[in-house]
Amino acid sequence: MLYSFLSHLLFFKEEVISFIFAGSFKHFINLFWFFVIFDLPRYLLIDFFALILMLLKPGKRDRELFMQKLMREQPLVSILIPGRNEGATIERCVRSLREQTYKNIEVVVVDDGSDDDMEKVCKRLVKEGYIDVFVRNSVRGGKASAANLAFRRSSGKYIIHMDADSSLDRDAVIKILSYFYDKKYGAVAGNVKVREPYVNLVTACQAIEYIKTISVGRLVTSHFGILRIVSGAFGAFRREVLEEVGGWDIGPGLDGDITVKIMKTKRRIVFAPDSVCLTNVPKSLTALMKQRLRWNRSLIRMRLRKHLDIPFPGNYFNMFLVLSWFDNIFFNMVLAFNWLFYHIYLMGHYFSKIGVILAANLVLYALSNYLQLLIGWLISERKSEEAGLFLYAPLMSIYVGYFIRPIRIIAYLEELFLKASYKDPWNPRKVSDIARRVGM
Repeated sequence: MLYSFLSHLLFFKEEVISFIFAGSFKHFINLFWFFVIFDLPRYLLIDFFALILMLLKPGKRDRELFMQKLMREQPLVSILIPGRNEGATIERCVRSLREQTYKNIEVVVVDDGSDDDMEKVCKRLVKEGYIDVFVRNSVRGGKASAANLAFRRSSGKYIIHMDADSSLDRDAVIKILSYFYDKKYGAVAGNVKVREPYVNLVTACQAIEYIKTISVGRLVTSHFGILRIVSGAFGAFRREVLEEVGGWDIGPGLDGDITVKIMKTKRRIVFAPDSVCLTNVPKSLTALMKQRLRWNRSLIRMRLRKHLDIPFPGNYFNMFLVLSWFDNIFFNMVLAFNWLFYHIYLMGHYFSKIGVILAANLVLYALSNYLQLLIGWLISERKSEEAGLFLYAPLMSIYVGYFIRPIRIIAYLEELFLKASYKDPWNPRKVSDIARRVGM
């Protein structure tokens, strides 16, 4: 399939290039208006702004002073790791925590009704001193339930939430905590990257996607105060803030949900680009599709149902939160449907040339992806490891345009009309039934 596509693209090569540059500017806009109006300014021009931010490093001196204070005072930091059937990954996760430069760490693990050997592995790790508190739920309650149980059993002044299939760079904890120098920040989002990017094409595309949307994209949204998610894979919170918002609510989408709950308290969320977490990602298209269907359904469930009060004046009205809400809705949901409309437009107006136009689109997006990846690479702490991703950059046009965006559309329609998230086995059925009844 890939060979056929490349052969087809090479066959069109000269025609594609001439098609892009021939004719008037109006002709160019008529053919490629989606790229020029939406994707070019949103995902490329803004990325250059991210590069400038990394060069300027705003707040660096204040962060350094706060890190020195933390190292002197050594407040307890609780790291919560809720998980289910993570017997194969939990050991690497907790071992990475004992290698941190910041040492006063309490590791709290909750096994949410696993049927693998997670309990056995964790009990051994308790004896070896890698886990401080271990709790097992004999009956599965869902990730939110496990996270809240871990929180109740923790004692730290600061709370870090991690996924069990993730691990941290040695200085990740102290760097993510350093952003709490500013009291307006209620939570800090860590920089999440793909652990094994070169397993196959699926993991390589996700590695590039994470660099573009997390390492670069969240740096920009954080600067403007509209960062919309503290990833469940790696995020830090002030303890009093978690207590105020009541911890995690039933997901999926619980990481985005708790971010909104914190922003409703008028606190800000900030991104820590230099605090890096490596995580496992799906290695097959089938597994990736299931993950992304779940992620995208949560946008409808959380943004258009539970938190539909955000754009309206009231107790929670916050301009940063409103802008974050619109950014999320427009650039994910609206543009996904607009992408579908764009293809219908091309079919209606340029049916005889549709193959050449789509090939030209792929060329434009390939150039854009190279530039985006270059910016992400320039600000990366893993330049040698990530250099090989440039070989895969042209595939991102297909990956995003003809895999990720169609999945988004399907997920949005399923959730809008069928409320499919309540049937997802990611949560126990009884938990989803309760959530549906109470409107969560």
